[in-house]
Amino acid sequence: MQLQDEFQGELKLTWKAFLLRPYPKQRSIEKFREYTQSWLRPASHPAGGRFRPWASDEPAPSHSVPPQVAVKAAARQGGFDRFHLALMDAYFWENRDVSNASVLVDVAAACGLDAAAFSVSLEDDELLQLVLDEHNEAVEAGVTGVPTVVAPGGFQIPGAQDLSFYRHLVNKLRTS
Repeated sequence: MQLQDEFQGELKLTWKAFLLRPYPKQRSIEKFREYTQSWLRPASHPAGGRFRPWASDEPAPSHSVPPQVAVKAAARQGGFDRFHLALMDAYFWENRDVSNASVLVDVAAACGLDAAAFSVSLEDDELLQLVLDEHNEAVEAGVTGVPTVVAPGGFQIPGAQDLSFYRHLVNKLRTS
């Protein structure tokens, strides 16, 4: 989003769904808490956002489908950017179970979205199919994780990079 502002309309980002955990599976909270220690690395980066290891008594999210459908539901109401950021904060900072529909509706309401319409959208088969189609498209293209940036021509950049790297890439693409 910051790069879109910097390049004033020259850069178009399209966020697509990729399911890290496509099927529901409960994990032990102890193992999940241990796993979330890996969040400390991005948290130490100056532009890394807000992360903290899971300290909540809420269960670990069961799978990726509900939050991906929720992002599509927020986009339908014109609230993609603010919902996406709030959802990331709910998961990585507030340690909330973002696979839980009531948590997703709470986040949507806090973002000023129509909570009733949003709640209905969470059950929308068209949004679910869109998420599944985007995930399958990514898998077929060789994407294995998030984030993955796909530049023009299908060139893939896996993993989070510094903004300076993305700036360099955009400038390079602008001159080619």
